[in-house]
Amino acid sequence: MKAIATLKLALFGAAFAAGLASAPALADSAKVAVAANFTEPVKEIAAAFKAKTGHEVVLSFGASGQFYTQITQDAPFEVFLSADSARPKKLAEEGLGVKDSVFTYAVGKLVLWSKSPGVVKGEETLKQASIAKVSICNPAAAPYGAAAVETMQALKLYDDLKPKLVEGANITQAYQFVQTGNAEIGFVALSQVIGDKDGSRWMVPQNLYKPITQDAVLLKKGEANAAAKAFLDFLKGPESRAIIEKFGYEVTTPKAS
Repeated sequence: MKAIATLKLALFGAAFAAGLASAPALADSAKVAVAANFTEPVKEIAAAFKAKTGHEVVLSFGASGQFYTQITQDAPFEVFLSADSARPKKLAEEGLGVKDSVFTYAVGKLVLWSKSPGVVKGEETLKQASIAKVSICNPAAAPYGAAAVETMQALKLYDDLKPKLVEGANITQAYQFVQTGNAEIGFVALSQVIGDKDGSRWMVPQNLYKPITQDAVLLKKGEANAAAKAFLDFLKGPESRAIIEKFGYEVTTPKAS
């Protein structure tokens, strides 16, 4: 009987060890702050990442400027996907981000959009007296808002349009203002409307605004977190890059800066 019990225990131990070997190694979670324009792509990327590694990614969305402030005030984020390149670089310089972890994960594109067909026909749309409200996001906190202001200034229309501007806290809110009819048109991210078949849009020419280079950084709070580091590695890989391109972003060869 004792021999049988010993055999059962050995078999259980072997099965347990085999189970551990087949499970994702040390599955963990990482807290990631994400610029609002990248909401839908990162949801897909996080799901693919979990399926491949077992690691969970806890996503928070908002304006890049607001996240930067929160991180400097000891917010618990471990990874930051910004809508610009300046803030991740600054966090690394300030010791809140891991040196040499900064890289460009996407280059965004600005569009002028209406939920109604035939409304947006190009830059001339901005000159129409019938347009009462134009939605943008906060240019101080959100790079897409800054790009919208640059565009209007380049077209020499900013002073005329300023009284018509409806400002959202982030790009999601700017989109919602148009979607709900609180503004007839708005400057939004291409990724937000790339699947829209009913509305109308104008791809703002790149020469009217500075490139929206979106950088990621591993924050100091995530330096010892295997899931945080693995997520950034996954973000550089072909599966993530295909998702990013699908949503209308450009991708560059990842290169630490």
